[in-house]
Amino acid sequence: MNKSVCIIPTSTTNQTHKRGLKMNLSFSEEDLKFQQEVRSFIKENYPSDIKEKMDTGIPTTKEDIVTWQKILSEKGWFAINWPEEHGGTGWSVTQKFIFQNELAEANTPNIVPFGVSMCGPVIYTFGNEEQKEKFLPDIRDNNVWWCQGYSEPGSGSDLASLKTKAEKKGDKYIVNGSKTWTTLAQNADWIFCLVRTDSSGVKQQGISFLLIDMKTPGVEVQPIITIDGSHEVNSVFFDNVEVPAENLIGEEGAGWNIAKFLLAHERTGIGGIPHLKREIRRLRDITEELPLNEGFLKDDSLFMDKLNKIEIDLVSAEYTELRTLAAMSAGGHPGPESSILKIGGTDIQQSLSELFVEALGYYAHPFMSESDLLSNEKRIGPDFAATVMPHYLNYRKVSIYGGSNEVQRNVIAKAVLGL
Repeated sequence: MNKSVCIIPTSTTNQTHKRGLKMNLSFSEEDLKFQQEVRSFIKENYPSDIKEKMDTGIPTTKEDIVTWQKILSEKGWFAINWPEEHGGTGWSVTQKFIFQNELAEANTPNIVPFGVSMCGPVIYTFGNEEQKEKFLPDIRDNNVWWCQGYSEPGSGSDLASLKTKAEKKGDKYIVNGSKTWTTLAQNADWIFCLVRTDSSGVKQQGISFLLIDMKTPGVEVQPIITIDGSHEVNSVFFDNVEVPAENLIGEEGAGWNIAKFLLAHERTGIGGIPHLKREIRRLRDITEELPLNEGFLKDDSLFMDKLNKIEIDLVSAEYTELRTLAAMSAGGHPGPESSILKIGGTDIQQSLSELFVEALGYYAHPFMSESDLLSNEKRIGPDFAATVMPHYLNYRKVSIYGGSNEVQRNVIAKAVLGL
């Protein structure tokens, strides 16, 4: 049976815009049954307390995220892009598309990517059999929380200039240095790190990929409170940390190529296309509720032109995402398309967050910290206004992490244009 998906954007009529982003999806009967299965599963298994937090903008906890991810992993629906031999689903491109869109439609917590989407693919691609047996089951079953040790003070977009050093002594590496902007390191059990094992030659050739237990003596995590008032990122320090040599993935000096492989997977997911579709629909609903002079915000042609442009850009990004998914399902890996997705998706995320602020006006102005969001007494205006400013502030970062958008344009120039 044909499982291909045909995407045809509908005309941009006012009625279409009332309903948000619309596309004609030519699903097979089997795919439609799968879509209904996913919807039913989410409806029956999505915990109501977590759903309420997500729908009202209350920050979710580590326990909330792990609970939801374990529900998916117990169903066998967590490592959807992994090979079946390692616990993947074996789904078609269309099924992955349906699944991701249904999760976004239900407003479930975002899947934490560091284990399942980043470290896992590195291990089953570059690791030895012992490493696969040791690490992959716990990642697949959500028993271990991973974080990413790439960026360093003074070494962000220029990743090859990293200085965290790993010196081999016997059957161990002694690691010294620091990482910064380490997302959710406060929750992590393990960290995968780029470390410098050789400083004598070309800087890219002296980098290795090392797995480190966060409970090891000498590992210290210090919080970085971001402009939106949240504790999402951290500094991680390594002081004579002893790491078994068996935790080296691949060979010494292979870290740079592994890093590029991993970043391609990371950038593919940063765009957040399914969630953007839901957010556009939400903003369109808001335009029908917010009064403006003698009508509603939907009657402001200048505002609606901005929203329509974002929606058109999103359709373009979604086509690119589908091409990338198709390549991955055929056994390939994300190429320069991942950089295109990273730029396009994060530009849309920022533009949409700005448009939410514009839509809500002074209701978006009050600053709401995480603790404020937990208190209904401190909320001002409509309930949906409380998260608009923190969201806007937090999303200033998306064009920087995962490789800044300026760097991604260089990647595209070299890979696609041959410059």
